[in-house]
Amino acid sequence: MKIISVNIGKKQTITWRGKQVETGIYKYPVEEPLHLGITDVAGDAVVDRRYHGGVDKACYLFSESHYPYWKKLYPALNWQWGMFGENLTVEGMDEANVLIGDIYKIGTAIVQVTQPRQPCFKLGVRFGSQKVLPEFIEHGHPGVYVRVLKEGKVPKGGQLLLEKRDSESISVKEVFNLLYAADFPLQLLDKVIKIPSLAESCRMDLIRKKAI
Repeated sequence: MKIISVNIGKKQTITWRGKQVETGIYKYPVEEPLHLGITDVAGDAVVDRRYHGGVDKACYLFSESHYPYWKKLYPALNWQWGMFGENLTVEGMDEANVLIGDIYKIGTAIVQVTQPRQPCFKLGVRFGSQKVLPEFIEHGHPGVYVRVLKEGKVPKGGQLLLEKRDSESISVKEVFNLLYAADFPLQLLDKVIKIPSLAESCRMDLIRKKAI
């Protein structure tokens, strides 16, 4: 899988329900390689670290192959790579074929897949409509968060190379479906909760879902 674009964002202030809120979701492409650090991407604004950045969500990847679907729904937007807040726009990445715990080499960095993206209101602000949130969930292609096992540089045009995989793990798409499904196999939920490489915040969301 090829890196189509590397993206960062500056901190911006938006208005949400009458209040001023800061966000880093407005990413834009850059030409220089990104440095993937342990808790975030160097030079990228990470504002609310309760939900963004940190060891389990140091970098966000989204597939360029999903862009045409969204461009048809929102043709009036000024489209560019990074529209979903992703740091890395990846050619042909399919969440159904990416497993939790997968380890990839990207440039000189080594990363591990931790969880799908769970959309929040800031994506709605970016798209100019909060209806994008249920649409995003229904579409079922959330992108991928990774932890950085080895810091390094990732250039535009670099390759995402699979280094290690536990074939018994669960795909990012299946985990995403579990997070939002009204009905789900309890046995599968229990299996996902026990995956050691799963992001802790995602694990807690699934544990709470099980308790409902």
